[in-house]
Amino acid sequence: MDLSIIIVSFNTRQITLNCLQSIYSSIVGYTFEVFLVDNSSTDGTTTAVMNTFPKVRIIKNKTNVGFSRANNQGIKEADGRYILLLNSDTILKRDTLQIMLDFMQASPEVGASGCKVVLPNGTLDKACKRGFPTPSASFYYAFGIARLFPDIPRFNGYQLSHLNPDEEYPVDCLVGAFMLVRRETIDEVGLLDEEFFMYGEDVDWCYRIKQAGWQIYYYPRTEITHYKGASSRRKPFKIIYEFHRAMFLFHRKHYKRKYSFLTNVAVYIGIGVKFTLAFLKNKALPALAAPEKKQDTGS
Repeated sequence: MDLSIIIVSFNTRQITLNCLQSIYSSIVGYTFEVFLVDNSSTDGTTTAVMNTFPKVRIIKNKTNVGFSRANNQGIKEADGRYILLLNSDTILKRDTLQIMLDFMQASPEVGASGCKVVLPNGTLDKACKRGFPTPSASFYYAFGIARLFPDIPRFNGYQLSHLNPDEEYPVDCLVGAFMLVRRETIDEVGLLDEEFFMYGEDVDWCYRIKQAGWQIYYYPRTEITHYKGASSRRKPFKIIYEFHRAMFLFHRKHYKRKYSFLTNVAVYIGIGVKFTLAFLKNKALPALAAPEKKQDTGS
């Protein structure tokens, strides 16, 4: 088997069906299999998928075990030489799989790659090519300095806004909505860290992949569409909590020993302040706004 595609779903029946339709409409000369790991959906997702796409291999969880653990379940069952983490709220172009697999075949030094990811309005999903969230890069990003100076590399170490999104180059990390990983790389660095529930696991994985000496590449010769939820809508507290908890976990795991006590304290205070502001802003939104469902449970 050349490729194993892992999709995690949680009450996303229609968009999951749309995603699968784009996969099976692909023009690709490689063999592939698709796993749907369902985190205890109550909207009939698994039944609809079984009826519409009987080739999909379904893993049904009794509870929502999170993005990392669910993807690991699929990876453990997969036979592919390459593993693709793919969000249920994405649509592939017909050539996406062929182009990305051709690139990986021709680039044995690359452990993981990602294509260009665009939002429904045609703008770039900036999470598809990122630097690591070092304390300085995180500070410039979190407090808006990067937005004020988008063309200055020093201030854009996280979202890399100074780099042309239509050119290909190595990056630090990709987005879990579309991440193509070589099987040998996974065998070397291990699975996703299940301590991350629904954010940060993609950044952590990429960090470990680069630490092991593999390249991570942004390859925009094809693209997918990512139907993220509207950021103006109210979000469940758990999403806000897990997003900021992932920041804390990543820093504690990879940067705590590299920085001074004062820097670490400043980072943790910054995360706390950002969490508090996000929580208060979310509460202040109109009560009638519909809560945002986290379709992109990895990024």
